[in-house]
Amino acid sequence: MSKDIENQLRDAIKQSGLTHYRISIDCNMDNHTITRFVDGDQTITMRLAARIAERLGLELQPKGK
Repeated sequence: MSKDIENQLRDAIKQSGLTHYRISIDCNMDNHTITRFVDGDQTITMRLAARIAERLGLELQPKGK
């Protein structure tokens, strides 16, 4: 996954007003995974990123497109 997409997704999670726990439940993932991702300590798969983006009502794409 590109760094642009990772950074956009991290920002969207932070700005969503949702807790990491709520997103993890909605996306069927481990709460610690999303926390480590948002903190920049872990990467995630495109499949997981797509689930998070869908939950937040986003479409993943590199900047400039």
